[in-house]
Amino acid sequence: MTQDVLFSASAILALLPACATGMRRNIARDSVFWASLALAVLGPLTWSIVRMDGAWRADLSTTLWVTVSASMVVFAVVSVVTREGWRLLPLIAGYLGALGVIAMLWQNAPDRPLAGGGTWIHLHIAVSIATYALLTVGAIAALAAFLHERSLKAKRGSNLSRWLPSVADSERLVVRLLVMGQVVLAVGLASGMAVRWGEHRTLLVLDHKTILTIAAFLVNGALLVLHYRWGVRGRQAARLVLLGYLLLTLGYPGVKFVTDVILA
Repeated sequence: MTQDVLFSASAILALLPACATGMRRNIARDSVFWASLALAVLGPLTWSIVRMDGAWRADLSTTLWVTVSASMVVFAVVSVVTREGWRLLPLIAGYLGALGVIAMLWQNAPDRPLAGGGTWIHLHIAVSIATYALLTVGAIAALAAFLHERSLKAKRGSNLSRWLPSVADSERLVVRLLVMGQVVLAVGLASGMAVRWGEHRTLLVLDHKTILTIAAFLVNGALLVLHYRWGVRGRQAARLVLLGYLLLTLGYPGVKFVTDVILA
């Protein structure tokens, strides 16, 4: 147990240099940035691999650590392929560090065994992780646009707002991630129905997780329609993105927290 706490603390500490990058005077995608990003990816990812020990664990703590790891991997790709996406590093590292603290606090929650082990359920798990990671980075980008726009309107600058991407770049990144997230989420819903059919010969069960996931899918889809058809952006778009992410959070780690911690 003490060893688990030590490993968890080490993974959280690996995110701290990335959080501190926003305090630097000279903001650049330089060797310091890449070193802090590499540490922020490898720390949680290594602990997630060690924690699973070759088999999927369905407990709350492991779920959160896998979320942190997958989100950092997605963000690393974003940092490489986009012009200003890398500027989200302190914001996303801070948020994922908070998730890591929650994972460490609840790492003794009971481990519920994985139901089944066929191809469809493994695909469903992988797709669910990818979806949540994509939408996590998308939600952080939406939050960045919201904070930056508010800072511009208030005519007050801060170290954080100077580090963050421009509002336009943040919004472009949100839309791209939202499109990818919607596609992967649709695959996740389909794979979930396939798993349900294989186990119970029904396509859908309207439990809390399913309802919240479908609601998130509809909110994100509505935002994309509003954006492409009527040009909705700015604070309105950011609020819808964060609402969709909240619904997905309630449906994914939220339901697991209720079942594994509150009702255990």
